[in-house]
Amino acid sequence: MDWRFAHEAIFRWVHVVAGIMWIGHLYFFNFVNGPFAATLEADTRRKVVPQLVPRALYWFRWGAAWTWVTGVLLLFLVFWWSDPAFYTGPSIVMILVTFLAFALYDALFSMEFAKDLRVGGAIGLGLVIVIVSGGYIAWAGFGYRAYVIHTGAMFGTIMAANVWMRIWPLQKKIITAVRDGTPPDPAWGPLAAARSRHNTYLSVPLVWMMINSHTTVPFASSPIYLFVMIVVGWGAVYLLYQNTPRVKGF
Repeated sequence: MDWRFAHEAIFRWVHVVAGIMWIGHLYFFNFVNGPFAATLEADTRRKVVPQLVPRALYWFRWGAAWTWVTGVLLLFLVFWWSDPAFYTGPSIVMILVTFLAFALYDALFSMEFAKDLRVGGAIGLGLVIVIVSGGYIAWAGFGYRAYVIHTGAMFGTIMAANVWMRIWPLQKKIITAVRDGTPPDPAWGPLAAARSRHNTYLSVPLVWMMINSHTTVPFASSPIYLFVMIVVGWGAVYLLYQNTPRVKGF
């Protein structure tokens, strides 16, 4: 099966490079461009935004696409291809849940109460605990690496869907409005910014999930460690957001 391992190595390489492209631009938008754009006058924004942001969004969205596609291919090669445990009814259902969870996330954060990130995040964490503990582990029987990486695939799918279905379509409308000197719909900016912020919070725990093969000891003894690392990752992102306004230009 040398061909399988060769393909796995190539897909991992592309996956990591594309992920760097994607998440690097995500952090640029949230920690650099957002605070910078807020300092621009209207005439300057009309010149800068239509030239800068479409270029950045090009690499941002295609980095997201290639990261997601190669991630699914890696799941197939590393887990689904050779392990019959993934061909049982519960496993197939939970794999579908992994990739359809965006619909639940999207519905949750379309509700007014979830616009408070603390409330939405707490409910989201509760749903993750149910999916992981009750679905992946208790029902489908996933081992440590399997439930961690499928949680990562769930996070990554939500993030990629946000990019292509929410952030990019809204940003296209906003950039066009800025270029043409017309006021954009006041709902577009906050929604795009909220989904970008959600992706930033999801990204740090996602990286932890991606390195699951290196965390088996001692974290495989309980799924509680995964939930703790999700919260730790969210806390780290919160601190980064708190520090962002302190970073000034010359």
